[in-house]
Amino acid sequence: MTVSETITNQREAAFHDAWASGTSIDNVLVRECFEAPTALENRFILSLMGNLRGKKILDIGAGLGESSVYFALQGAKVTMTDISPGMVRTGLELARKYGAEVEAVVSGAEEPGVPAETYDFVYIANTIHHVQDRDALFQKIHRALKPGGRFFSCDPLAYNPVINVYRWMATEVRTEDESPLTVADLKLARKYFPDAQHREFWISTLILFLKYYAVERVHPNQDRYWKRILRESPERLRWWIAFRALDCAVTRLPLVRWLAWNMVMWGEKGAPVAVTSNFI
Repeated sequence: MTVSETITNQREAAFHDAWASGTSIDNVLVRECFEAPTALENRFILSLMGNLRGKKILDIGAGLGESSVYFALQGAKVTMTDISPGMVRTGLELARKYGAEVEAVVSGAEEPGVPAETYDFVYIANTIHHVQDRDALFQKIHRALKPGGRFFSCDPLAYNPVINVYRWMATEVRTEDESPLTVADLKLARKYFPDAQHREFWISTLILFLKYYAVERVHPNQDRYWKRILRESPERLRWWIAFRALDCAVTRLPLVRWLAWNMVMWGEKGAPVAVTSNFI
């Protein structure tokens, strides 16, 4: 690891330590993270994963621990890792609150930190865009998986002008070193997972962000919008359903889909195998 990468990782750890220390466990949403009507990416990922009982899952960049705890509640054997000791402590505290058993390791996303060929799934959400050495990260993911194991990731893309304005405004709730994904990152994933596929989410549905800012007058530095969406109820989202239906079409268009907010990637270690989903 270079000196520059070390300094960046230290900044990332300090930022997320501060986030963890300022967050009450009672405000961490676990089931909503995967089951809320706005949890589009995670609902899609769950449809690909199938039954989690007995599966070994490595959760890289687990943050506050929502995903690790959720997987454990579904019967999976979970190892959560994060570069932030504060986030790891919070994740373990969250697991205790829910009576879930989770193993935890303080480790940078691109550092080995875990045994090879151990996990059925690697889940990595909102983390790749924080990593400088992404080649090392995908090497780690590939190494950690059993033959036939699969990875699932979700991260923001670099191309949507509305989201880029949001990032420009949200200086206090994101790190200075993050870099949203581009086409090059998909190509890098396919270096290690030749069958890697992708699906995009949130284009017209981003009107929800505009509502927060223009109607509810919530500045991006006052509340993390990507967390706020999980607190929405079906009743409050009736007007938004039409935009979700529209996105189901436009996010499949070859060029338009790159204007989405987030991209989910997934792939299998080993010979390419087609992966299908019933998600609509």
